[in-house]
Amino acid sequence: MTELTIKTIIVDDEPLARRGLRARLERHSDVEVITECQNGLDAVSAISQHRPDLVFLDIQMPGLNGFQVIHKLRELNQPIPLIVFVTAYDSYAIKAFDVHALDYLLKPADDERLTEALDKVRDYLTNQHQDEQSRKLACLVADLTGDDCEEILRKLAKGEAIETNPYPEVLAIKDGSEVTRVAVQDIQWIDAAGDYMCVHAIDGMHIMRKTMKELEQELNPQWFVRVHRSAIANIRFVKKLVSHISGEYHLILQNDTELKVSRSHRDKVKAAMKL
Repeated sequence: MTELTIKTIIVDDEPLARRGLRARLERHSDVEVITECQNGLDAVSAISQHRPDLVFLDIQMPGLNGFQVIHKLRELNQPIPLIVFVTAYDSYAIKAFDVHALDYLLKPADDERLTEALDKVRDYLTNQHQDEQSRKLACLVADLTGDDCEEILRKLAKGEAIETNPYPEVLAIKDGSEVTRVAVQDIQWIDAAGDYMCVHAIDGMHIMRKTMKELEQELNPQWFVRVHRSAIANIRFVKKLVSHISGEYHLILQNDTELKVSRSHRDKVKAAMKL
């Protein structure tokens, strides 16, 4: 009898995490890692192209998070492979994924836990349980696009209803193995620093790897407005809009931070402030 070969894709925005998981998977002769992806958009493309049996899918990633990857595959009517979620969360994930997902790995994954997850995968593939897995994933991600990952997990774990909300109430900001939850309502302004975003909140500044365009789409436009090519302001923290003789405008925040308003964004800023 021919040995089962499990075609696998690893999806994680952290290179070290991908490398570590690949090294562990190489110890299993029936697992073939066919490619790696560093973000959700690449994952959707790779899964559609390669049709893997299994995907190790990080939850919190730039662009599309793990839930949104599955949601996007469903929108495109693409077959959804077996999914093992990879997460930095623990207390919520353990309860939620026991019910809704094939399996999950907590970072950093250890060999014993990985072997257990692969044994589940082998059982599903051998006994043709993919339909059951697809139903579980459909239940998990239905109408969740845009919600905060940890909040989804918390609600699932406690059996709470999940309301459709295109704008998250919390930003989960990763820093290595740590995840900081920042309340969106506490964010005063955001500015760009190269490939990183500086999120200035009431409790201090947080650094996240995301584009300005991605953040602008993710945040509620009722409160967050682009004031410059490299800055977004929370209108609720704006004290006044000041015009200068030169024709330039500046926003003055409640903490006296001054943000320049570019000419191309001036009308949008005035509209947001109802001026």
